[in-house]
Amino acid sequence: MIPEVSIQSLALSRGGRQLFSRLILKLSPGEAVALTGRNGAGKTSLLRAIAGLIAPDEGVIVFGGVEPAEAREAMHLLGHLDGLKSSRTARDELSFWTGFAGGAADAPEAAAARLDLLPLLDLEVRRLSAGQRRRLALARLLAAPRPLWLLDEPLSPLDAEWRGRFGEIMGEHLSTGGMILAAVHDPLPLAARTVEVGR
Repeated sequence: MIPEVSIQSLALSRGGRQLFSRLILKLSPGEAVALTGRNGAGKTSLLRAIAGLIAPDEGVIVFGGVEPAEAREAMHLLGHLDGLKSSRTARDELSFWTGFAGGAADAPEAAAARLDLLPLLDLEVRRLSAGQRRRLALARLLAAPRPLWLLDEPLSPLDAEWRGRFGEIMGEHLSTGGMILAAVHDPLPLAARTVEVGR
């Protein structure tokens, strides 16, 4: 379990251009934070830095005494692109990612049921709609539970019904001590603190 995420005086650059500097942010168990800001402000880069995929120019990211390598085993990073292999069936893709993240063998079926994906599992991913692909990507969060969710535009391209239903899922995650940090343009469908990036 990650006790907290603490970001202190963080600066990030991309392509030789500084995105932001002196960013301070703290995320505690049971809390959701929505990262807002213009396109290119650094919201996605911040999520990637927390996940250890890019190094900050300055500042530190700490996990309440948990070593970064161990903390990364306790987080999910769900990018704006779903990262799904289009030639696989939805079943094979969900099973692969569940195993990769350390989920139980029977977890993909339960996650698929929760997201109304059972009738679609034998279809190739390329045959799914954009919303169905997003639900398949989100199913990984349930199939291999981890306390920290780093989400990049998680509501796109979900319709209004599924935005609400995913809001319920996020609320359940928070109620068990989980944490959510989400880069968004649209408001999250649950109470969340807002932090503007790139000012």
